[in-house]
Amino acid sequence: MSQDKTAIRNAATVIVLRDRHSDPRILMGQRGAKAAFMPNKFVFPGGAVDAADADVALSAPVPDLCQRRLQEDSAPELAHALAVAAVRELWEETGQILGRPGDWQGTPPEDWQGFAATGHVPAADGLQFVFRAITPPGRPRRFDARFFVLDAEDLQSDPDDFSQACDELSHLQWIGLKEARKFDLPFITEVVLSELEARVRDPEPPKRVPFFRNDDETSLFLQLKGRMPDWRDD
Repeated sequence: MSQDKTAIRNAATVIVLRDRHSDPRILMGQRGAKAAFMPNKFVFPGGAVDAADADVALSAPVPDLCQRRLQEDSAPELAHALAVAAVRELWEETGQILGRPGDWQGTPPEDWQGFAATGHVPAADGLQFVFRAITPPGRPRRFDARFFVLDAEDLQSDPDDFSQACDELSHLQWIGLKEARKFDLPFITEVVLSELEARVRDPEPPKRVPFFRNDDETSLFLQLKGRMPDWRDD
């Protein structure tokens, strides 16, 4: 059965941030001219969740607050698969390793064999959930994308070495946060950059995670708080 290309797919996007306190830069690459979704645009590494992501073990999960926010207005079990997808997409599109030294239990899935060959197992404790957006109707592809910030210091690889990257993104480079707007960016990327600029030097999780929910009939701007069930709003 062929995949329904109009269906909204869950996705994970990783904003790798370097030199946060001195000269903040972000890792971006350019999508191909023939890509069905956002051709020629400069984007952060990321992509759709695969069915197999749910079965990949993490040596460390995302922090508790991020976990609760990922589960809000979403299937609770999806939080794990989103974190795994973030690690996998970062590896595939940039060759960067987010994990810990260690051996896999059993044979790694096909998409993870190159990662496992580096001597690492995936870890998601460095990911910070900061933004969520659903692609508006009428686009050739639609995603329910969760954006994660990651400090480059948490990488287990050389941040300037992209030799293991696939060819999905070209011109991989570290771009100054203030210079990024000079590139051809998708609208939602510009929105995320505005949020990032406002708190780039603050490593703590945001008080609330913005959520642009573009349903078929209405567009909503929500805030994911990730509160415990017995907590009350301020």
